[in-house]
This record gives sequence, structure tokens and C-alpha cells, in this order.
Amino acid sequence: MSRKLTLDLTPPKYTGIASPAIFDRKVFTKSLEILAARAPVSKIATILRAPEMKGSLLDLQKMHSVDVDPQDPKNYRLVLLNAANKAELPEKAINFLENQAESKELVPYTITLDYDYWTADEIIRAVMPEHLKERAPSGFATTGHIAHLNVTPDYLPFRRLIGQVILDKNKTIRTVVNKLDIIDSVFRFFKMDLIAGEPDFVVEHVYWNSRLHTEHARLVQLFNVDDVVADVFAGVGPFAVPSAKKGCAVFANDLNPDSAKYLEINIKKNGVNKLVRVSCEDGRDFIRSVFRRSFEDPFPALLGPRLSKSQERRIKKAGLYQPPTVTDAPPRRRISHFVMNLPETAITFLDAFRGVLVSNEVPGMREAYNVMPMIHCHCFTRELDPEKAEADIRQKVEEKLGSSLTTDVHVHWVRSVAPNKEMYCISFRLPSEVALALG
Repeated sequence: MSRKLTLDLTPPKYTGIASPAIFDRKVFTKSLEILAARAPVSKIATILRAPEMKGSLLDLQKMHSVDVDPQDPKNYRLVLLNAANKAELPEKAINFLENQAESKELVPYTITLDYDYWTADEIIRAVMPEHLKERAPSGFATTGHIAHLNVTPDYLPFRRLIGQVILDKNKTIRTVVNKLDIIDSVFRFFKMDLIAGEPDFVVEHVYWNSRLHTEHARLVQLFNVDDVVADVFAGVGPFAVPSAKKGCAVFANDLNPDSAKYLEINIKKNGVNKLVRVSCEDGRDFIRSVFRRSFEDPFPALLGPRLSKSQERRIKKAGLYQPPTVTDAPPRRRISHFVMNLPETAITFLDAFRGVLVSNEVPGMREAYNVMPMIHCHCFTRELDPEKAEADIRQKVEEKLGSSLTTDVHVHWVRSVAPNKEMYCISFRLPSEVALALG
């Protein structure tokens, strides 16, 4: 009976100093002794496809299972086997090689694994002290050529080595940064520590988080094409731009001048200039003024589904293009959705909605809101149990609004951001008694 070969593919233990300046990648070299079947070139395809050889061929990532035979490179090849000696090969495999594949000789073969073979996760674990191996960080978010890590305190002494390994293992990454602390409460940016690569990043001045792309898509999917959306903390436009590309009219605001600057750039690059209006003001002031702004200077009605640039080019080439015509539909005065993506403090801004529709100076504005807007407010909670988390979030929201939530309430889990810290989005219909509150 054959014994199945089990290769030890773990990287060698690293005993050097965990510093990128003296990081010795040559330590990560490992040799493994196996067998190879020497066979004519004409029989190689037969061997690789044979049912009798199933489980007996070496199958390792990043490694070919056939090599040139140094004794006769023109006529013979070496088929690498999952065995260190003949006793470990099944009898059916031996018979097939000898009788049908014209392979009369099994020869020793040395596999050499080096630094390039192992993943970033495997290398990082290997260089960590024993008590830190289990939770060693290797995951990261990317924006263009930038890798963004959240290195926890235990691993901060090793952050530059971790960054260097990530740089080594990801050829499209040129810059690796670590978030130093929470989002700045005023301008919403992370302070960044460059831990590896080129100092080529602008993100120290604006807020970005590519891990939220699923959440961006989820919310935008809720909007109708003719909706008006007010994005209170718009950043560089992860909600505003996709909403406008869908056809929505968007009031996009951010207090951070750098965010507003790059938001303008993103709007132009995506060809939605006419559908997004950018402001740079405090979120509370924006909430209190945007209702009147939308009513007195509304976006025009949607003129039909937006064409992509490629669709427009094809239609023009076919001579079928007609510019949008003036529509009799009324302009879009009523805001349908508010997006409040500032999870650290967004709930504290909800009191700004109190009395937003109380104004004798704007006749007809109150009547325009026969349906109140939906509020989508991102937030954090320390409660890990979903029911307790929902109760905690609702209590905080209702306390800030000064009213109970009764209509279209939905609490959506977004992601875990840290141990004992969960991110949620609570969506609810703005209570009319809040919008019409006096004082």
C-alpha cells in the first residue's frame, strides 16, 4: 500500500531582525526532495491526462509539473510526482508509467521554493514573534496605486516591514500607508503614516475608504432616476457621482475644501456637471438651507435616461442622435433622500432637521413635501448583537430628533471596523413633526 506524500510548504522560520532595512529575503529558501518520472516528450500529454496518474502528479501553485530533462533536453522531460520514493506511489501509477508511458526510470528531483513563492500573509506571519503570528495583518484596501492598512497597536513596531512585504507582493502597489487615528471630526480625513514605497498620495487631505464600495452601490440602487439627493458629507463623491450618473439630481456638500475641490474634478471627469451642485459648508448649515435651495432654484426635470458616452457616440455615428427637448414636466423641487455618511458623528447632526419646513418666506415649500425625504445615516455602535445594535442606534437617533421613528425604518449592517465596533446605516422617513417643529 502506498503512502501519500505530505510536503511541508510552510516558509522557513525567520530569526533575523524584523526591519525592512536589513530584511534578508534569502532566508526564505526551502528545498524539498521528490521523485520525477523520466519520459519521452511524445508521452508527456498522455501521462498528464491519464486517470491512473490522478493524485500522483505534483500539483503546486506557481510551479510547473513538467521540467526539461538535463540529460536529454531535446527528447525527454521530467514529470514531477507527488512522492519522495517509489513506495509512496500507487501501484496503478507505477504500472502505467512503465507499461504505457515508456517511463522506465524514476529519478530524484529537488524543488526549490524562494521568497517569491509564498504569499504576503505567509511571509508576514513567518517574521512575526510567536505570540503575534495568529492575527498578523496582511489585508488592505486599495485606491489606485495606494494600499491602506489599519495596523493595530501590537503590530506598530513591525509596520514598516509589513508594508515592505505588501509592496513586494503586489506589483500594482507603489505606496503603502497606515491610518494613524480616527477621521478628523471637522474635515473628515485620516492622518496617514507612509510605511513603504513612494510618498505619492493626496489622501492625507481628503476622506476615502474603498472598502465601502458595496455600501455605495447599495444606497444608490435605492434611488429613482428622477430623485433629488442631498449628500451632507459628500467627500470626493462616492455617493454623489454614481447617483448623478444614474440620472438623480444631487446637492453634494463637504466642509473640507480639499474634498470639495476633488469632488468638482470627479464631477467633470464623469460628465455630470449639470446634475451635481457642490457646496463647502458645515453639515448642519447645509441641512437647514438645502430645502429652500432646492425649492427656489430647482434642478430641471429629467429629460429621459442618460446615455453613456459610448452610447451617445454610436447613436451620433448612425445619424440618429437628437438633443434632449424641452419637457413639460415640472422641475425637481422636492428632496427625496439625504445621505449622511460620517459614521463617527452623523447622528449628532440630526437635530438640524427640526423645523426645516417652517418658513413663511418660501410659499409652497411645505406643500411640496407631501412625502417626507428618506434619511440614510451611517453610524457606529459597540453592540455586537444585531437586536441590541438596532435598539442602541434607534435610541440615539430618536433622542437627537426629539421624535419616535415610525415610518420606513430599516437598520442595515455595513461592516465590522474594529473589535467591538460595528458600522451600520439606519434609514428612515423624516417624521413630519420634526420638519415642522417650532423652536
